[in-house]
Amino acid sequence: MERRFDEELMQLKNRLLTMAGLAEQSVGKAIRALVDRDAAMAEKVIQEDALINQAEMEIEKNCLDLLARYQPEARDLRFIAMVFKIVNDLERVGDQAVNVSERTLDLLKEPLLKPLIDIPKMAELAQRMLKDALDAFVHQNADLAREVCRRDQEVDHLNDEVYHELLVFMTQDPRTITRAMDLILIGRHLERVADHATNIAEDVYYLVRGISMKHHIAGS
Repeated sequence: MERRFDEELMQLKNRLLTMAGLAEQSVGKAIRALVDRDAAMAEKVIQEDALINQAEMEIEKNCLDLLARYQPEARDLRFIAMVFKIVNDLERVGDQAVNVSERTLDLLKEPLLKPLIDIPKMAELAQRMLKDALDAFVHQNADLAREVCRRDQEVDHLNDEVYHELLVFMTQDPRTITRAMDLILIGRHLERVADHATNIAEDVYYLVRGISMKHHIAGS
């Protein structure tokens, strides 16, 4: 019975990683659509979000089934509870990618406002945080999880820079307001991707160390 349970936990982890791959790809495609001004790619991100939503429902059902059949305790119980939380964050990462794609479709109706520099950099940082948070999960690496959380400040800083730069555009020329607001919103969506990566990293840290580091990143 115990061996079968371990096998099913491994299958659950693999399903989670598959879903994580879909979420990571969704963010990457959304940013490529923005940078390349590719409407078809943006539409594809929106359509493929259904795959992420379906994966979330299937994994949650899998978790409930394991809880009901095996009634796990201690570490195994924490693992399943963490999977519940991670799939929710991954689903929301997919939602943020959709939001970016929707703003991109709006932006494509008008000329490019400015060269895109900080936003792609934000996307790269957020994607790396997400990947490393999942790597920390796979390898049970609490130190990497803590490092992911610390990097969230870099994304926040870039988002502030994007906001203030675009605010100047809007105050100097009211005709830029719509495009500037879309770019500001894209920055916020990417900041949220980083936040979800941070949530996952915090959960990994708790799973490995058995203590929470939430609100105590700097002093860890």
